Amino acid sequence: MSENPPEVAALRVAVLVSGSGTLLQSLLDAAVGGRAPYRVCGVISDTPGAFGLERARSAGVPTATVRPADFPDRPAWDEAVARATEVFSPDLVVCAGFMRLLGGPFLRRFGGRTINSHPALLPAFPGAHGVRDALAYGVKVTGCSIILVSDGVDDGPVVAQVPVEIDDSDDEETLHERIKVRERELLVDVVTRMAKDGWSVTGRTVRMGTVEPGTSGPAGRNEG
Repeated sequence: MSENPPEVAALRVAVLVSGSGTLLQSLLDAAVGGRAPYRVCGVISDTPGAFGLERARSAGVPTATVRPADFPDRPAWDEAVARATEVFSPDLVVCAGFMRLLGGPFLRRFGGRTINSHPALLPAFPGAHGVRDALAYGVKVTGCSIILVSDGVDDGPVVAQVPVEIDDSDDEETLHERIKVRERELLVDVVTRMAKDGWSVTGRTVRMGTVEPGTSGPAGRNEG
């Protein structure tokens, strides 16, 4: 009689938020009832009143707040964010509407396993106003990107992208709302694939699945 294969523990995902937390909510909704191969193990914010924290608490997810104003400089804050994240022992960190750059102290612990969602087709239109900048430039197609976080502004390796066509009638608000729909879907899909298949990084190329000889960087998920 053959033995059943050992169960693989759900990927532990910590989420960083600054605002309303709609991307976080998409991850929480997809994981209800153990339907997803990951679980949100903690939520960290730089803003005490962020509604994303309330979403987490409503879902029974522990939270932490690390205000920049409570620290003498950015490196000290960055170190504090890293420590707060470490408490949750994540396999993957997701920046979901997190509006601050992460520096060396954080990336030394979580580099290669921290992703960010951005409402443009990077490397075009990085920064805080990607939707506005795409409209102002007059492009006909924009979209959303999931990238690995680096120490620059939205310049990490691309994990996945989805295009969104721009209508002649679009303004920043209507376009952003349509991008957000695709962004939520893409984020859930990427985190699910990372949890199920693992990932590897070679230079600027991110691959889902088995680690190949010669690849470097993080290689997938933890098993428990």
